Amino acid sequence: MRTILVRHCKTLFNVSGLIMGWVDSPRVENWLEDILYIEAVLQQRGAHPDQVYSSALGRARDTADYMSGKLGQGSARHTQQLNEINYGSLSNKSKKWVAAHYPRHKKDPDFVYPGGESFSQMQSRSVAFLQDMALRHESETILCVAHAGVIRGLLSHFLHLDFALQLKRRISHRYIGVLDFSGTTCSAYDEWGEPSGFVTDGIVTLPEHSD
Repeated sequence: MRTILVRHCKTLFNVSGLIMGWVDSPRVENWLEDILYIEAVLQQRGAHPDQVYSSALGRARDTADYMSGKLGQGSARHTQQLNEINYGSLSNKSKKWVAAHYPRHKKDPDFVYPGGESFSQMQSRSVAFLQDMALRHESETILCVAHAGVIRGLLSHFLHLDFALQLKRRISHRYIGVLDFSGTTCSAYDEWGEPSGFVTDGIVTLPEHSD
């Protein structure tokens, strides 16, 4: 299976420094520009996803539904397994305030946010989803619309990286990650869009092949 992994459209919270998690935010005025960029790259690469999946959160659903329609795939499928981390009672708060009051924030993947979950718990559910998809869509290509935290968790797992060190890697809204699977194991990784922090920081050299 090939998974094309992209991030949801840009929202007002993304540019205002507020934590979202499982809450949603209105899209920025020029939200479609990033999506059109991704669409153009997929066309240039000759990518034809057989199915579109996304998280169940509004910003990802909107992106997936738009892209699914443009790709002629009908309705996208939505799952909570691809949801961003649940920050619980810290949602809607300033990222700077959370960092000042919770020193384990984005440093310890096992820290459980009040009323929410940990990055490790989020990683486990999203990894389980992709592994299940790899078995169900063995010879197909799927497009997954997810979130920055989910993308960091997936790459850390499948590329065998220390998750704690990756919690702040930059993931652009023009990111396009490509994971090829052999069974439930990622055999190769590449990026077609704007390079992620994994590439610009020298953590991953592309294309990346599994041992």
